[in-house]
Amino acid sequence: MAELFDPMLPLTYRVVERQKENSDTFTLVLAPANGALSTAFAPGQFNMLYVFGVGEIPISISGDPAVATPVIHTTRAVGNVTRAMNGLRPGDTLGVRGPFGTAWPIAQANGHDVVIVCGGIGLAPLRPALYALLAHRERYGKIVLLYGARTQEDMLYRHELEQWRARFDLEVYVTVDRATGRWHGNVGVVTALIPRAPFDPAQTLAMVCGPEVMMRFTVQALERRGVAAERIYLSLERNMQCATGYCGHCQFGPKFICKDGPVFRYDTIASFFGKQEV
Repeated sequence: MAELFDPMLPLTYRVVERQKENSDTFTLVLAPANGALSTAFAPGQFNMLYVFGVGEIPISISGDPAVATPVIHTTRAVGNVTRAMNGLRPGDTLGVRGPFGTAWPIAQANGHDVVIVCGGIGLAPLRPALYALLAHRERYGKIVLLYGARTQEDMLYRHELEQWRARFDLEVYVTVDRATGRWHGNVGVVTALIPRAPFDPAQTLAMVCGPEVMMRFTVQALERRGVAAERIYLSLERNMQCATGYCGHCQFGPKFICKDGPVFRYDTIASFFGKQEV
């Protein structure tokens, strides 16, 4: 008899590999321990990662959705749990619950241009979407990636970014807030790339992830360019603690981010997105 899935019960995973992305960001490659099976995920979904004796935190899945195992998560060491995760090494274990949440609208993007706008670590939740789009490249029009980081040293997946930039079927534009070292590319906020990015706004679906202030200005820039609100999608991850809507910590207006998100169509949250009291 098959075991029933318990969303509140973490399964034990083992760290297979740890990759340092920049000074405070790292990637963990995880595989199920004790013969457990990984659950397939959709681009944009997240897992709850539990460091035994420390606590639990939601982290978007940043690997290839076509590959169930291993499970890949990229995060910054900014709190007790993520700092403890940063100390894990191959062979160490942690608990994993999930996947949870809504996904990026890959199917709805069929026949459209797709623009992906991300800031900082916001590239991690969008990487699975880019993998999914490129796996069936013939289904879409132009695919444009606009990525902003503080400096070139803060960029994620730098080797992969170079591979993407070398493709003829993908437009990649990168900018930094501050030029360092031998950087000779764009300097400025990522929203400054939107007015000149090569996509047809009347036929474009946009996926956006980054700090909330960056997403707010990105939405404004996309709408000025002519992208309709109902074709702009945002990923919000804040205050999630249970992932099942029981605790209420992630209530966002009339919605719960863990159940109704983290990916939202902008027009469904426009009336309260960006308001400090929400």
